[in-house]
Amino acid sequence: MYDVIIVGARCAGSPTGMLLARQGYRVLLVDKSTFPSDIMSTHIIWQPGVARLKRWGLLNQLAASNCPPVLQIKFDVGEFAFTGSSPPADSVVEAYCPRRKVLDKILVDAAVAAGAELREGFAVEEVVMDGDRVTGIRGHARGGTTATESARIVIGADGMHSVVARAVQALQYNTKPPLACWYYTYWSGVQAERGEMYPRDGRMFGAIPTNDGLVCIPVAWAQREFGAYRADIENNYLKTLELAPEFAERVREGRREERFVGTGEMHYFFRKPYGPGWALVGDAGYHKEPIPARGISDAFRDAELLAEAIDAGFTGRRPLTEALANYERQRDEEVLPMYEFTCQLAALHPPPPEMQQLFGALRRNQAEADRFFGTIAGTVSIPQFFAPENMQRIIAAA
Repeated sequence: MYDVIIVGARCAGSPTGMLLARQGYRVLLVDKSTFPSDIMSTHIIWQPGVARLKRWGLLNQLAASNCPPVLQIKFDVGEFAFTGSSPPADSVVEAYCPRRKVLDKILVDAAVAAGAELREGFAVEEVVMDGDRVTGIRGHARGGTTATESARIVIGADGMHSVVARAVQALQYNTKPPLACWYYTYWSGVQAERGEMYPRDGRMFGAIPTNDGLVCIPVAWAQREFGAYRADIENNYLKTLELAPEFAERVREGRREERFVGTGEMHYFFRKPYGPGWALVGDAGYHKEPIPARGISDAFRDAELLAEAIDAGFTGRRPLTEALANYERQRDEEVLPMYEFTCQLAALHPPPPEMQQLFGALRRNQAEADRFFGTIAGTVSIPQFFAPENMQRIIAAA
């Protein structure tokens, strides 16, 4: 019998397993994929997430993977643009945009090195329950026989369509309808030494450098146009880039290296992340619009919070249910402002007049421009920065 079984071994599951295994718990990690492998992703690890990699002793591996650090972001609204750098997190000033086949392999290897058992290519057929309590999982490896494993707690780290969440009928709240649809791919020969964001009416696109000299370029349309977008992805994608002519010219000088990846099925929700014998972490616990690319960094944070809660419960420092309830409270307090903010961004409406004034003021105020990018990265409070009195102060100073 295991202490913990984790379904899903990517950027939420592997760190959770690593942290618990480092504390001496017997951990089983299962994933239907094998590693290294890619998956649809927002890619970016902002400064708070990078700071956690550093704390876990994994940052040097990422930095050595030929993924360049991102030190600056450009925000282009059409008539003008401004640039800045998020304030640091625990002295970490750089962000990274790794391919998931690189990042997830680093994470899963760290979990195994900590003592977790890994079963790759393992499909979970059933979450085993005794009454309303989860007691384990049943599944099989590719071409293998069915295996049943038991644990004190089963964690769903298996994404938006979590098998664990579905089995326990985890309550959803703060749900939002789909707002945007996305496609991205990778380009060689495109000059991009920093992150770039291009909000336009009904559109959003950008660029960020990743591994192997490639640049990841995502393009979003309003979700109501998903059918038209999907009908001719490549032409619609390239036509959208023409809304920033200089950027489109740079892309034309490069070459698309891989297929388009994307979806219009973006669901936004919080799920109650715990119950008798189970817990949820990462996108299984809450899922948001990818515009600010906070998914990986948030998964790292929640992995720490959940591992701390489970350890507190297993060691008797605190009743497990109470510790897991505190995990949910901390998670929601941390992410709710960003969740609401990203839903506003995902509507892809033109910015209201006061926001346009703010953007204009940020061109001439580098300190506040940096703080604006900190709201995206997670190093500056969204409610404080966008408080009416603070916005008026910035505008008046300009």
